[in-house]
Amino acid sequence: MSTLRRVIDPELGADIVELGMVQDVAVADDGAVAVKVALTIAGCPLRVQIRRDVEGRLRALPGVTDVRVDFGEMTPAQRTEVMQRARKKAADNAPATQVPLTTRVIAVASGKGGVGKSSVTVNLASALAAQGFTVGVLDADIWGFSVPRMLGVRGRLGASTDGDRKLIRPHPIPVGSGTIELVSMGLLVDDEDTAIMWRGLMLAKALEEFLQKVAWGSLDYLLLDMPPGTGDIQMALGRLLPQAHMLIVTTPAQAVQKVAVRVADMARRSYLTVLGVIENMSQFTCDHGQSYALFGAGGGAELAQDLGVALVGQIPLEPAVSAANDAGTPLSVAAPTSAAGSEFSAIAARIVEDLLPPVDMGGCTARVLAAAKAALG
Repeated sequence: MSTLRRVIDPELGADIVELGMVQDVAVADDGAVAVKVALTIAGCPLRVQIRRDVEGRLRALPGVTDVRVDFGEMTPAQRTEVMQRARKKAADNAPATQVPLTTRVIAVASGKGGVGKSSVTVNLASALAAQGFTVGVLDADIWGFSVPRMLGVRGRLGASTDGDRKLIRPHPIPVGSGTIELVSMGLLVDDEDTAIMWRGLMLAKALEEFLQKVAWGSLDYLLLDMPPGTGDIQMALGRLLPQAHMLIVTTPAQAVQKVAVRVADMARRSYLTVLGVIENMSQFTCDHGQSYALFGAGGGAELAQDLGVALVGQIPLEPAVSAANDAGTPLSVAAPTSAAGSEFSAIAARIVEDLLPPVDMGGCTARVLAAAKAALG
């Protein structure tokens, strides 16, 4: 078995013994070895490579005269277990990124589009920055980038150097006493009307590039505006940023809430922590004070209860939110005392004070070393 641990499944990135793919090994008196390997699917295109690797490893052992590899197919339960092991290994061996380990990472996600996820991201980032924090915003919705327009940013991202490496420089946006550091595909294309026509693996690669080749610098928080659903970018997130927490945005509608459950399921399978639920477009209050549940009621609370997490906030439906986004100044900055603006500020405060406080480096070795270097001049 120790020899077979050197055979790596190229797709899952772990050895076939650890993944539970080796179901039987038999050694005959004449030195012939028979191995049974269970594949995730019978027609797996990587079976040829796996066979070649198994045969090569075993034939190199003294006394082995022949090797026969038989393939089987996993049951659905076995397949699920293997994928869980692979995801756990990926999370435990995350590649290095430019995001400091002390940065609090929040992925803002939704089960489907149209629930105001990007609006929540920019308003929450602005509310956090207004409290004096440095907040990175990564527009991970590669196809449907909209964050630059919502933050009133035009132009292209610049570059900086780190030794021999050339890195992308985020676009800084002052907000109160803090700063937003923005990176988006919308700041890399020639025109915001340009369609990004990439398949899933290219999208995941773009996320990897944004995390590894952007000079993020020192961040208190990094917010990722995720694309809706549970696709390639979401799966890449668990591999690249296993320290990430997820905020799930839904509307009060029960149908939307049921779709959002799948996002939480994906997050937990990827070993990400679900931080809480934000219900957007909760109620509309007209000028004479009457409130209307235009998109239903109870979806956010029910989702939070089903997931066993906090209902972090309920953002009322206000036309001013959309108008502020279109103008490039989020409502949490343009009108912080409005109903929606106040709720964004309250959500930011709850994150900072309770759910995910910034890392305090006051007593850390890094802080002590920095002070020592400053003292030495």
